[in-house]
Amino acid sequence: MRLRALLETDALGLRLLGGEDELDRTVRGVMTTDLRDPSRYLTGGELVLTGLAWRRDAEDSEPFVRILAGAGVAGLAAGEAELSAIPDDLVLACSRHRLPLFAVNESVAFATITEHVVRQVSGERAGDLAAVVDRHRRLMTSGPAGGGPEVVLDLLGSDLDLRAWVLSPTGRQIAGIGDPLPPALGATLAAEHLGATRTGRRGPHRAAVDGVTYSLFPIRNNGRGAAPAARDVRESVLSDWLLAVEADASDWPAARLDLLQGVTQLIAVERDRRDAARTVRRRLAQEVLELVQAGAAPAEIAARLRVAAPVLMPGLGSAPHWQVVVARVDWERDTGAEIESGPVAQSLLEEILVDPAVVGAESSDRIAVAHAGDEAIALVPLPPVTAEDPEGGLHADALLNVVRAPLSAGLADDGRLTLGVSAAVHSAEGLRGALEEARHARRVAAARPGRVCAAGHHELASHVLLLPFVPDDVRRAFTARLLDPLRDYDRRHRAELIPTLEAFLDCDGSWTRCATRLHLHVNTLRYRVGRIEQLTARDLSRLEDKLDFFLALRMS
Repeated sequence: MRLRALLETDALGLRLLGGEDELDRTVRGVMTTDLRDPSRYLTGGELVLTGLAWRRDAEDSEPFVRILAGAGVAGLAAGEAELSAIPDDLVLACSRHRLPLFAVNESVAFATITEHVVRQVSGERAGDLAAVVDRHRRLMTSGPAGGGPEVVLDLLGSDLDLRAWVLSPTGRQIAGIGDPLPPALGATLAAEHLGATRTGRRGPHRAAVDGVTYSLFPIRNNGRGAAPAARDVRESVLSDWLLAVEADASDWPAARLDLLQGVTQLIAVERDRRDAARTVRRRLAQEVLELVQAGAAPAEIAARLRVAAPVLMPGLGSAPHWQVVVARVDWERDTGAEIESGPVAQSLLEEILVDPAVVGAESSDRIAVAHAGDEAIALVPLPPVTAEDPEGGLHADALLNVVRAPLSAGLADDGRLTLGVSAAVHSAEGLRGALEEARHARRVAAARPGRVCAAGHHELASHVLLLPFVPDDVRRAFTARLLDPLRDYDRRHRAELIPTLEAFLDCDGSWTRCATRLHLHVNTLRYRVGRIEQLTARDLSRLEDKLDFFLALRMS
């Protein structure tokens, strides 16, 4: 906006005292100060508002105005409330330095002028940025990528003074300008976004974290065929990116909201490009998976892996180690809409495994994920094992540490993600066994409570491998026969027999250790164990009965 426009705005009541030839200067902002030297806070183009508290005598005007002129401010507006009239020495100093000077009537608050300038400048900047975004959209959709999301985020920062980040559904930062978001904050914002999306609320969503407000805009993946409105939200909620803006968009005008929607569409183009770049790795993984599942000869599988080597394992040599990761997403609620869980799990597993903190910076861009039916299956190349890490590779719990909270929010109360990890194998001969091992581990994870669960190959050498395969009706009958009498007794007498039984077994039947853990006298513990044996007709000194109770507790 121009200084002339301020003078022509009757509501501001400004009176020009000098600088009529300079009224076409552009105003880029506004600043209120009573400092004798405000230069450190000036960047040029500001309308400076002052109440003249800095002025003690006539000699103070010249250095103050010289500082403003040197900083390139657009003009000076002085309030009449302090001195009733603007001093002549200030008028003369502004005339010498060709700095436009306005008098502000004591009835007009500086806040009124500030609000007007900010609103006008922001509106003009939004219009300018919209034009820039439109040009970039045309460039990126019709030609080669123009620098990725960082280009657009830089425009938001420089033209609208907005800090923004592009985040994955797990909270991983994909792009951003300036300091990166802490991983915990990214996960929190992603969880807020996914939770709000699952409730059906339209974006942008508002999130307040540690006193800072963020607005969260969904970034729809344009390349999925069906329009977003036609898809079940569960097909996209676990794979769509989001734009997190450090601002409260709840009171933004429609024009600015439309602008941010345009920004998300532009970033979605980059998302589609990155998805397209994964196509080759997905196809290679699919070919290897089909050979493994069909029982192909190891030599044939090894030949296919050699073809894939330049894409999947550059720098790792011709015979890396491999791990197989299997993931599945299940939905409990049936809305009548047909959801393809395989592609959802594939996209989600790619996101989990792309994090360098999980798989290592050298491997994060080489993950190949295929899908078969409702399962997503990843082939993860690993460097040779070392003495420091003889087993090497991925660990099931580590895969989900950071992403558990956001994914649980996206799965809400009707979805589950289960994941299994195989041991590392060093040849094509071992891939079929690794695949079966990962699938068994995923079934073990599926038997656990919780929305997001994982299990690794270490757990397959335990009794827990058997439990997932026990039919549900058998499990219910077995646990009811042993534990229902104890639950009924606890409900009537608050006797805590079930917790006592768990502690007794966990202490390997040691009376002293168990009593110490429960903060009980040994005689009290003996009374409770005797009551357990009386109610169930079992003997906790016998190994068989201890094992029955142990399995019943694990299956309950």
